[in-house]
Amino acid sequence: MDADSDVALDILITNVVCVFRTRCHLNLRKIALEGANVIYKRDVGKVLMKLRKPRITATIWSSGKVICTGATSEEEAKFGARRLARSLQKLGFQVIFTDFKVVNVLAVCNMPFEIRLPEFTKNNRPHASYEPELHPAVCYRIKTLRATLQIFSTGSITVTDHVRQLSDASARENNHLLDSRFCPKTGPNVKAVASAVEQIYPFVFESRK
Repeated sequence: MDADSDVALDILITNVVCVFRTRCHLNLRKIALEGANVIYKRDVGKVLMKLRKPRITATIWSSGKVICTGATSEEEAKFGARRLARSLQKLGFQVIFTDFKVVNVLAVCNMPFEIRLPEFTKNNRPHASYEPELHPAVCYRIKTLRATLQIFSTGSITVTDHVRQLSDASARENNHLLDSRFCPKTGPNVKAVASAVEQIYPFVFESRK
């Protein structure tokens, strides 16, 4: 087995965070009294609203800013955000769905081997940092992708990616460069997550148990 051999790795997208604006003031008390599945957190000036399909939770501010969490793909995040906007429209607000963007993606991938974390950290400084007395995982940052990876000795890797919007040409180029071994279950979206796993694989392979 070597780093260039074909290995099937499943990348599971567990959370896609998005934000949008309504372009109107939102009366949080009205939402709390008339909305469904809501929690009014008056002390911090926000309302939480939950949708069942898709299963997302929205944090709503009176300024019209809305953050949605819980989606497992970019398409699901946008669909849920639009559903949330429609729910606010039904409450009587003049909502204009605008400034939508995905701001964060969280994914999990399991390597088919365990990893020697002290050795991996030593070989990959300054990108890797390891403080076992504080956290059981190595923190590895890929600045070019704005990605942070938490690498555990079991071979489990958690990837957090702060997504940047790509042009169609850049998206096609990134898709062409991705190795076919690394295939996210959610399809061609969140390419940066797959790219982060592709980049880290040969380094963790060198420190496998």
